[in-house]
Amino acid sequence: MDRFPVRSGVVRSAALALALAASGCLYSFHGGGLPPGMKTVAVLPFDNRTGEPALTQEIYTALQSSISGRLGLRQVGEAEAGALVRGEVTSYQSEIPLAYQTNPGENVVVTRRRVQITVNVEIYDTKAGKPLWQQSGLTVDGEYDPPAEINGRKLAEDKLVTAVVEGAQSQW
Repeated sequence: MDRFPVRSGVVRSAALALALAASGCLYSFHGGGLPPGMKTVAVLPFDNRTGEPALTQEIYTALQSSISGRLGLRQVGEAEAGALVRGEVTSYQSEIPLAYQTNPGENVVVTRRRVQITVNVEIYDTKAGKPLWQQSGLTVDGEYDPPAEINGRKLAEDKLVTAVVEGAQSQW
């Protein structure tokens, strides 16, 4: 019979806690992200269904320069990639009016506008042969003061990159 039952229980509990701490946590939470072992990505130029030919290169450059670093993947060619980022630009609107100024006897002047880009995009797992994440009709926008449309376009492209990265990170 144990002469010190309370003390030995405390010692056993402390020993168990120490053993668990030394061996690492037995329970862990794995949040979103790409599948384990996914190390490479290829960003493909988006198809462009709009009248703005420069959008293809701008979106490609924005995604390529950001996505690998933000997802921790190495850029490779399409044939070697574990994941493909691909899509199409379906709509581009550049002069959506947001704010107006009127002066008596003069025309209405638009003082603030919005660029809006809509895309269909997916991150495709080449090994599993299926999409990891996809979004149809993803719409991003950026506001600008006329005539600086390029500033609104850049804001919209940055939002697109963030949406794709967050989409990849949201996978379970």
